[in-house]
Amino acid sequence: MPGDAGDTAPDRLTPVLRPVRAGNGFEEALEQILQVVRLGLVPDGGRLPAERVLAERLGISRVTLREVLKVLQDQGLVESRRGRYGGTFVLPRPRGGAAGGEDELRRRVAGVDVEDVLRFREVLEVGAAGLCAAHGTGGERAGRLRAALAATRDAPLADYRRRDTLLHLTLAELSGSPTLAAQYAAVRATVNDLLDCIPLLVRNLEHSQRQHDALVEAVLDGDADAAREIMREHCAGTAALLRGFLT
Repeated sequence: MPGDAGDTAPDRLTPVLRPVRAGNGFEEALEQILQVVRLGLVPDGGRLPAERVLAERLGISRVTLREVLKVLQDQGLVESRRGRYGGTFVLPRPRGGAAGGEDELRRRVAGVDVEDVLRFREVLEVGAAGLCAAHGTGGERAGRLRAALAATRDAPLADYRRRDTLLHLTLAELSGSPTLAAQYAAVRATVNDLLDCIPLLVRNLEHSQRQHDALVEAVLDGDADAAREIMREHCAGTAALLRGFLT
């Protein structure tokens, strides 16, 4: 039977499910469970491991896990059933052209080396954050950065990614390297093409905003090491989401 416990035997999931890092728990847990579903490790109609088991395997709280499962349910990938034989079950995936968003995503990534794009983006972003902090951002420069950050806080959901982009572009521009800023603009355009094809996740945006706050604080404090580390973690969260939806 599809819902038998054997469908979710731990050894079949071991290559994918592993404890997540504390910094991006929600995003990395979502990436891993998406991989379980997309790779067919749990077949259509099969039941995911119990919440307790999943939470322990991923090293996250049950609350965070339920938020991850809610995202998967909203995307039509799983459904929750109550009762003695309840649990979270994988739904059959649409065949052909029914999954418009996914088809569009795959069309956009055709011919794009996604891993290369994500690595290059991280190198540029981490470098820009470190340079901004090391060079200092007083006066008008600090005002520009604070204004860009404030705009992301006040952004309606539909406009968040645009304002998020503007904040990151501001950091690139304030790095003092026009070449870096130009290269970042180009790679960010590619990343945005991919992001536009995946859902806006409120939990992810809240987490992203906390990282933005910490990042700007580190830059304004002149703490280059902290700025680089926060930006590296921030980029890793976005990469985890994209890998999850692309796999």
